[in-house]
Amino acid sequence: MGAYAEENAADPGLTSGALARRLGVSPTTLRSWDRRYGIGPAVRTDGRHRRWTPQDVAVVETMCRLTSAGLAPAEAARVAREGAATPAAREAQEGAGGARVPDRDRPQRSPAPGPPSLADLRQECRGLARAAVRLDAPAVEDLLAGAVERHGLTVAWQEVMVPTLHAVGRKWASSGDRYIEVEHLLSWHVSTTLRRHLGAPAPRHDATAPGPVVLACVPDEQHSLPLEALTAALGELGLPARMFGAAVPAEALTAAVDRLGPAAVVLWAQARSTASLSLARHVAAMRWGVKGARRQPLVVLGGPGWHGHPASGMVRPSSLDEAVDALSGLYGRAVRPVEDLRPLRNRSRPSASSTIGSG
Repeated sequence: MGAYAEENAADPGLTSGALARRLGVSPTTLRSWDRRYGIGPAVRTDGRHRRWTPQDVAVVETMCRLTSAGLAPAEAARVAREGAATPAAREAQEGAGGARVPDRDRPQRSPAPGPPSLADLRQECRGLARAAVRLDAPAVEDLLAGAVERHGLTVAWQEVMVPTLHAVGRKWASSGDRYIEVEHLLSWHVSTTLRRHLGAPAPRHDATAPGPVVLACVPDEQHSLPLEALTAALGELGLPARMFGAAVPAEALTAAVDRLGPAAVVLWAQARSTASLSLARHVAAMRWGVKGARRQPLVVLGGPGWHGHPASGMVRPSSLDEAVDALSGLYGRAVRPVEDLRPLRNRSRPSASSTIGSG
């Protein structure tokens, strides 16, 4: 509605500039789609001015969603036009913006053996970034769910979610705070996707078995998404975890460790200003249990904030899969095959930074 509000109520529809801003594409892209695929305004006032009616906009939105999902532009245009030609499709498209892409219209990719190709990952990052810039929540949700389904949670996080989040963050930082709403929407849907993959908390029947993994952001640290990803990855393996979220006070953290007797404590610090080595050392020194069989937790330092800090006796993994490897070993669990978990070493990571806002 925001884009429509910019127009005079007497006007028959949106200008190309207003529609481009609404969808996060360039006016040049709209003109190109009109010229190449016939995706354009049905009526031009005065024979020259381009005005997009709600029906025209619905077709373009469908085109955007399909291309974001990986469909070739020509095929996406055909599906979008055919969908707009049926009364049922028109009724659905004229409803609330951002209708979910029908299953039959999504590109069907058969899973290939081995790790995903760099080209496929770049396409997924590009589509996810474009959907986020359009604020197309259903498309963002579908693309995230598809990435997890195809690659598994760990690879989807490391190779699709993180690069796209970084790209959106760079876009926001370089454009005068214009895209902060995009970053918030994408972060929320990433969090939602991760939480959907949380398993039920593993029961602890054996008093001699290792305690759960405690995960917490250090005091004043608000970035909790990486811990949510690790919590979900542990849940996939059926490992017990207790997630406490952002900015956990030191007193609350030590109380939780004392009560739970965890096998490990993961402390996340995004910035060096929040990383507290004294807190990490205090947690690492905690003991519990009967005399002669006392236990202490493994402390795992996560996040770039710990770089440069000495970590004697602690673990500092460099990626999600390394953290999962270290923690699963405490329970004698074998993780998935290495080739399914490792990020694409020695290759450029896919980046969506140059595709945000492009057509």
